Amino acid sequence: MKKMIHIALAALIMLASAITVSANRRCDGDWKQKMMSEKIAFLTVELGITPEEAQVFWPVYNQIDKERDEAMRKVFKAFKALEDATSAGKGEKEISKFLNEYLKALEAQGTVEQNAYKEYSKVLPVEKLAKLYVGEEKFRRQHIRRLHGGGGKPGQNK
Repeated sequence: MKKMIHIALAALIMLASAITVSANRRCDGDWKQKMMSEKIAFLTVELGITPEEAQVFWPVYNQIDKERDEAMRKVFKAFKALEDATSAGKGEKEISKFLNEYLKALEAQGTVEQNAYKEYSKVLPVEKLAKLYVGEEKFRRQHIRRLHGGGGKPGQNK
């Protein structure tokens, strides 16, 4: 019975994702939302999370995702400043300052990942936690292949 509920939940999430993606297909501004819907459906199936686990897991995941996005933005911003400083022929002292800021941003990003592991381990058993990291990487690679293959943005069919 639990397996049937799990399968039904996964199917429902995938259906909701497909409906969301097709409804928003015309709006490029919703690209991130489309990708996130696909990612949720993909990870739900990959992890095999129960409805009870999902109620606890997804709020934690969404919070961590926001923290990851913020850390990544800081890394990109610091990298851009470093790149601009080197391109503009700034002095060694100024370039060193931007390099240190970039390295600090990378370190902060690593801290976010360490904290994510701690938070996930509070709501998922270790096997599902491992599947989460593997699933996220599988999802990332799948989308890279889609983009390189000319598949366009998530939610768009060739």
